[in-house]
Amino acid sequence: MAGEATSHRLDVKDLRVEVAGKEILKGVTLTLSSGELTALMGPNGSGKSTLAYALMGHPKYKVTHGTATIDGQDLLKMTVDKRSRAGLFLGFQYPQEVSGLSLSKFLWTAYMQRHTEKTANVKEYDATLKQHLTDVGMEENLLKRSLNEGFSGGEKKRVEVLQMTTLAPLFSILDEPDSGLDIDAVRAVGEAVAKFHREQGDRCGFLVITHYQRILKYLRPDRVHVMVDGVIALSGGRELAEELEAKGYDFVKVGVPGAA
Repeated sequence: MAGEATSHRLDVKDLRVEVAGKEILKGVTLTLSSGELTALMGPNGSGKSTLAYALMGHPKYKVTHGTATIDGQDLLKMTVDKRSRAGLFLGFQYPQEVSGLSLSKFLWTAYMQRHTEKTANVKEYDATLKQHLTDVGMEENLLKRSLNEGFSGGEKKRVEVLQMTTLAPLFSILDEPDSGLDIDAVRAVGEAVAKFHREQGDRCGFLVITHYQRILKYLRPDRVHVMVDGVIALSGGRELAEELEAKGYDFVKVGVPGAA
């Protein structure tokens, strides 16, 4: 799959989403293209994670208006597993622990969902997995442990990146991959995602949700969107992330009616 050169698109148009009857997204439009890395920034409560969960199909997030398509296919009509098979991946902000399911078994099961007995290559899988473990700074013995059980916050985030590299999706949405990480862990995760981005070339697109510029210095996004009060209030290049770091979000909120 990694050798495919086909261009892919994820298009979101005027998306409105409610949670428990309250409108969180108020008309979000953006396009993700394969080969590009897009950063979505914004203050707490602006709707960044809501966008991620709505696209992935979490039942708590009700889409009331708008469209979302992946290569022209209606994403919103798909079940969660079909969205994954269509090439969408979500790295969670708060990864869950699953007792009794080893990390190695989980990764292999995920890999086999994208392959058949004929297309699966165990030797290549093992070699690639070992390389990706090195990339994210994880010890091989962690594969024997239950998924995320007893893992530190940094280890859980590295596992999310490991899942992404194993599945090699068309579009990866990473929800605050730097949240709760120390300086070394941010570097390890950032460099691992950047390496995967380079290796995938024009095949895979990325949406990285973050509050801070710190992880973006490793990722160097092609474009940056700023979300405030459920809408994309400002867009620009990577220099916008640096401006936000220096000025904060207040200067963006000024132009958004009703923003706190």
